[in-house]
Amino acid sequence: MHVQHYNGDYRRIADIFYDAIHTVATQQYTSEQVHAWAPYPIGYDRWYYRCELKRPFIVCDADTAVGFIELDPDGHIDCHYVHSTWNRRGVGGLLLDHVERVCRALGKPRLYVEASLIAVGLYEQRGFYRVKEQHVVVGSQLLQNFLLEKMLV
Repeated sequence: MHVQHYNGDYRRIADIFYDAIHTVATQQYTSEQVHAWAPYPIGYDRWYYRCELKRPFIVCDADTAVGFIELDPDGHIDCHYVHSTWNRRGVGGLLLDHVERVCRALGKPRLYVEASLIAVGLYEQRGFYRVKEQHVVVGSQLLQNFLLEKMLV
């Protein structure tokens, strides 16, 4: 496995997002919340533009993307998802380590993220701390997440 820059495979990234939410997030969120968060059909056109703008880092096994992370210029981690068949195999941590190295190399003072109930544990294991609990409206659903940050300087 290795981390690489976005390679144009926005459809695979969209599929990873959809899969992660519809398989893993169902452990903590209701069916209605999951469907609001990742509706079907998948909006591939929207994902094309998102990926072209965000240019996510991806983890590949051979030539297949298995996880991705988006890093904004200010150190904000926007999306961070791993395909369910690759959960608990180090992909999420590999992506976090990569964006931390990038931010440190660029002299960014911190990383921060709005982490789902599913992801908060991974971030805390990696030295992030909870700033506050949040409730966000997605479609007609209210979802809980946490703002976490990690100081790099």
